[in-house]
Amino acid sequence: MNTEPNGSLLMMKDDIVFRALADASRRKLLDRLHARNGQTLGALCRGLKMTRQAVAKHLAVLTKANLVSWRREGREKLHFINPMPINEIAERWINKFEQSRLSALSALKTHLEGEDDRDAKTRKSIRVRQLHSDHS
Repeated sequence: MNTEPNGSLLMMKDDIVFRALADASRRKLLDRLHARNGQTLGALCRGLKMTRQAVAKHLAVLTKANLVSWRREGREKLHFINPMPINEIAERWINKFEQSRLSALSALKTHLEGEDDRDAKTRKSIRVRQLHSDHS
């Protein structure tokens, strides 16, 4: 495993998560776990057009990417979604692109509100002058 200080290990971890998320069937399994966490393999298979073996393989990929964890309860193996890798990707890859847009919207809002304030002050100043000239 490459552990260079330039972040290669982090990139490898991201690659594993991106590869796991690239498959529609795996995203469907994550959606199902998000809707109801702690499901057995049998419960996850219900209503899917995949064999039990295929679902198990997809769960193995998701587990390797740390997107799914599991624990035994008696004879059952319950699967749980782990949102942390997705959150880390959002922070690292998505939020940085959103920040500039949010900053631009905030600046526009401040600018427009500032214009409204100046316009209101100008209108008030004109009204005050008109009142003074009417009473003169």
